[in-house]
Amino acid sequence: MGAPTMADVARLAGVSKKTISNYFNGYPYIRPETRARIEAAVGELNYKLNISARNLSSGRTGTIALAIPEIAHPYFAELAQAVVSAAQRRGLNVVVEVTDGDHDRELAILRGENGRFFDGLLFHPIALDAGDIASSTLDVPMVLIGDRVHGGRFDFVTVSNVDGAYEMTRLLLENGRRRIVALGMERSDLPTAAALRYAGYARALAEAGIVQDDDLLVGPIPWNRRSGADAIADVIERGIAFDAVFGFNDSLALGALNELQRRGLRIPDDVSVVGFDDVQEAALAYPPLTTLDSGRDWIAESAVARLAERLGTADLEPEVLVAVHRVVRRDSV
Repeated sequence: MGAPTMADVARLAGVSKKTISNYFNGYPYIRPETRARIEAAVGELNYKLNISARNLSSGRTGTIALAIPEIAHPYFAELAQAVVSAAQRRGLNVVVEVTDGDHDRELAILRGENGRFFDGLLFHPIALDAGDIASSTLDVPMVLIGDRVHGGRFDFVTVSNVDGAYEMTRLLLENGRRRIVALGMERSDLPTAAALRYAGYARALAEAGIVQDDDLLVGPIPWNRRSGADAIADVIERGIAFDAVFGFNDSLALGALNELQRRGLRIPDDVSVVGFDDVQEAALAYPPLTTLDSGRDWIAESAVARLAERLGTADLEPEVLVAVHRVVRRDSV
């Protein structure tokens, strides 16, 4: 008996071949019960999508690109893995391009200057402004992901930066903390992650009737562990009193956590520490880090699904999709 075909899957699931095709192309509006029948049929028949044949008939490569600022950073490494997993479930390969957050490199990607070896692009820009994004001449579908919402021509899947930071600050306030270091903040009119998260922090303090102390506002600094450790060491050495640290990402928070304990401070008895992003290392720290699950896996799944949908049809209005977030309570508060 030959290998099972898409028609075999359709017959067993009781649907049309078009519905099976929609399933593998990531079409999001298949009813849950229909999707369950298809998945059961795929498993029973051990069906493998013939990607090469599909791509040959469609004139596509079967590959999408993911452009991110860096791959070594825990957040981007985990985002890339989530994107690859979501794409593979749809029979798509992923190539990863690292921009180093360089303006010219990001612009080159938007203008298609590196050649066209992929069918669509997921792009996490950090150096481009709205004008740069609007000037894109890329000739394949693109979905933007990240922190700076660029409404207009393209879909955007983003983090709830302001509300997430507000909730993390409120958590510290509700636990009796009043002098909270904003580690990695930035005052800027640009919608950077640092500026947006600072806005959430400031809103929570204002609602609690607490006047901001500039000595507790640390940044802008690089968002990595070394910077977090060095910055909190500087705060201590300047004799500034504080009872909590809000790292604007987990790397900053973990760096601070390590430095505080190295200096003999007890977590959370002396100082509470929280982060933002819920990278895997946060759960493995000592003590485990309280942080915000900012929806990284949802972002990856939604962005890939939206791009797959655009590969099927260009007649879609651009959307801004905001990830659902949740506070992850651990022992650092």
